[in-house]
Amino acid sequence: MDIKTLYAEFLQHPVITTDSRDVPAGSMFFALKGDTFDGNQYALSAISQGAACAVVDDTKVSGEHVIHVPNVLDALQQLAHYHRCQLGTTIIGITGTNGKTTTKELVAAVLQKKYNVLYTQGNFNNHIGVPKTLLQLTKDHDIAVIEMGANHPGEIKTLVEIVCPDYGLITNVGRAHLEGFGSFEGVIHTKGELYDFLRDDQGTVFINNDNPHLLGISHDLRLVRYGQTPADDLLVQGSLIECNPFLRFKWESSMVNGQWSMVNDIQTHLIGSYNLDNLLAAACVGTFFAVPADDISAALADYTPSNNRSQMTLTEHNRLIVDAYNANPTSMAAALDSFTHIKADRKMVILGDMKELGDVSHNEHLAILDRLTQSDLKQIWLVGSEFQHAVSERPNPIVRTFPDVEAVKTFLSTPEGSLHDYTILVKGSNSTRLTQLLPLL
Repeated sequence: MDIKTLYAEFLQHPVITTDSRDVPAGSMFFALKGDTFDGNQYALSAISQGAACAVVDDTKVSGEHVIHVPNVLDALQQLAHYHRCQLGTTIIGITGTNGKTTTKELVAAVLQKKYNVLYTQGNFNNHIGVPKTLLQLTKDHDIAVIEMGANHPGEIKTLVEIVCPDYGLITNVGRAHLEGFGSFEGVIHTKGELYDFLRDDQGTVFINNDNPHLLGISHDLRLVRYGQTPADDLLVQGSLIECNPFLRFKWESSMVNGQWSMVNDIQTHLIGSYNLDNLLAAACVGTFFAVPADDISAALADYTPSNNRSQMTLTEHNRLIVDAYNANPTSMAAALDSFTHIKADRKMVILGDMKELGDVSHNEHLAILDRLTQSDLKQIWLVGSEFQHAVSERPNPIVRTFPDVEAVKTFLSTPEGSLHDYTILVKGSNSTRLTQLLPLL
């Protein structure tokens, strides 16, 4: 089936599902394959549950309302791209090593003050989530904010060719997924594939003017700049007031007549001074799209994080700073730096291994250990084999290691492991499952 015929089917049935356990009536079921599943096996079941049709690439699957394509994933991506091109909606593409989900949500919150905005839900930012998001676009949307993630070279290139963004924003580049990218230079190159597309397509980039890595790959692009360091060509400039634990900041935007308009003392619900750049990015995008400054400030003040990103939780016994969705050397160092600014008598950390670092993993965990042991923390709990290996090389009396989260749970149930009146930073890669500890703290 060619793309125009498939698109005609989509216009009749504009709800997409890839999960045979969730089949809305009248939806299109795309039978995707994975390492451990084959959606083709569930195509007829999806139709029986109410799907209008099932898109499959297994010729052995046949029946009424079955649509055959050479490759289901390709068909989904091509359909999303075609739909995006038919509507012509203004799209802002966002990627980066750290902060892209928070920045995406902040940008969407700001733009929603003036526009009807579609934006990526959660972190559905991969080769499946991105096309599914694009297929939710309607003619009523003014702007779409699409998050794009990657852990291997070429993945951003693939996504931007589906999305065709008009504007781009790279939050930062850091030492993450090095096992897949091969090196920090590989990270920069892959994230920069967003810039490459916009350079060829005469698009516009929102850029952190304080980031030398991004400036270094921004040649021949139309730049809209924001930053913390004063400069004549910034659209938005801001600075930190305090972060104890919630971030307060001020920002100002340059006006057409060369004057600056100051907005003072914005109190946010975000924890972590590293979020200042994310807030300024959102203010910059909002200013560019003519959202009134008061509305921008209100959106940033009202935004509440979720999904264990930069959240504070008060339990019966402790105050938790939870940033346990993901971890890499760059984000771990930023979280620890920010934690030092929080005023508390009894501070400790529970940190999990940083994954996908390849050959540099041991040295990166040693570097975090060195940073920790030079701090004034009362206790340091480290979870995972990488941290255990690092501590065995450099033991320290205030550092306690655990092979996994289950061992931490067991220790918390003992008198020695009981924690009271602590301010605790909880951070680690999602696969370490540190969020399971939160009810016990």
